[in-house]
Amino acid sequence: MNKVIKYLIILAVIGISSLTFYNKVYIPKSTFKTISPEIGSIDVSVFGIGNVGAKNIYSIDAQMGGKIISILSDEGLWVKKGDLLITMDTVDIPELLDAAKISVSKTISELEATQQELKSLKIQKNLALITYERYAKLRNQSFVSQAEYDKTKADLDTITAQIEASYARSNSVKIEIERARKGVESLKVKLSRYKIFAPVSGYVIAKQAEVSQTVTPSQSILRIVDPKTVWIKAYIDEKISGKIKVGQKTNITLRSQNDKTFNGYVKRIVAQTDAITQEREVNIAFDKLPIPFYINEQAEVIITTERFTDIVKVPSTAIAYQGEKIGLWIKQTDKAHFHEVEIIARGEKELGISGLNTDVKILIASPHNKALKEGMNIN
Repeated sequence: MNKVIKYLIILAVIGISSLTFYNKVYIPKSTFKTISPEIGSIDVSVFGIGNVGAKNIYSIDAQMGGKIISILSDEGLWVKKGDLLITMDTVDIPELLDAAKISVSKTISELEATQQELKSLKIQKNLALITYERYAKLRNQSFVSQAEYDKTKADLDTITAQIEASYARSNSVKIEIERARKGVESLKVKLSRYKIFAPVSGYVIAKQAEVSQTVTPSQSILRIVDPKTVWIKAYIDEKISGKIKVGQKTNITLRSQNDKTFNGYVKRIVAQTDAITQEREVNIAFDKLPIPFYINEQAEVIITTERFTDIVKVPSTAIAYQGEKIGLWIKQTDKAHFHEVEIIARGEKELGISGLNTDVKILIASPHNKALKEGMNIN
């Protein structure tokens, strides 16, 4: 009997010791990092990937076929509007232009000679007219013969015909002068096409021909981008593109400068969605263009579509799920409690929620801790 009591006492001591160990040693090890919710602002954003492009990229083409004499710019250089970029071999155009100018001078001289001849004929006509009128009176008085009268009449008619012929030659020469002048202008225009000037101030992004190379008309030699029109061609899934509006602020990260963020804004939203990828093109302009820039460089954009102020916010990592319920684990009288909340805004790393006071302690789960359970003792 004494042995039974002894064993019972021993078992009771072991039980009490085990219970004490469980309550005082094991349970306190369930410790978790805690944070408090904050009141602040959250920017709701849309993420997209695209490439550096531009609205206006100019192809500087050969206007005339021939050999390139000089290219006065190169990739990565800036040019001003009106700068001489390319000169082409003019072949025999200058000689043809000189010949056309001589032709103009010759026809002008011919016109002057014709006009002088016409002036002389008019003087002769006046004299012939006076002679004819005098002989007409004398014939009526029978002082001259009919033959003498007819001769004066013939002389007057001859000079009149010569004057008409001179007028015709003069008009013909004037037409020839006009034709020759147009020939000169045509050759000047043609000659001007052998020199190519910058149509805009911009940045040379490609050189597609070399000096001494023979090119055909309309063959591209240089490509220039207007820096005022440089933007990011970003592609956004149409499911999340509905809230994007022109003018919204944007953060831009270039692949070659992934440690920097550039500010920009939505410049244009393309009216059509790609039928295959189901993505919408959104053009993002820079507030300040980075120099240098590289066309087709990959870029990431974050477009701020909405801003919430004075909202309760928590880190995205704090959210937990219980079945279909969304909530947070909070510390309530030293025990874990799942508190259901509603998410009303999603930022890049934070969430705006409702249904939670700012004086609670939120438990942050960690792989180094046991899984949180309802009612778990929290140190």
